[in-house]
Amino acid sequence: MVFCQKLQKEGPPMGFAPIPGELGERILGNICDEAWRMWIKHQTMLINEKHLSLADAEARTYLKSEMEKYLFGGDYEQVEGYVPEKNE
Repeated sequence: MVFCQKLQKEGPPMGFAPIPGELGERILGNICDEAWRMWIKHQTMLINEKHLSLADAEARTYLKSEMEKYLFGGDYEQVEGYVPEKNE
């Protein structure tokens, strides 16, 4: 189990660092699998809404910055007009 900085609760860890390097290791040790899956959904919405190409170095830099803010606290960018589903 890992104490997830995003969700502020214990959760199952990911099986491996999701990205290479120091940031990947930081994510692995401090972010649970549930929060990582939430980021992937958010990232997909950003890519689609902003028509980003992952071949573009500027887009990758932007997404990395947004990922750090989303996972570790910060003023991350919201997708315009998105309303999260309500759990009933």
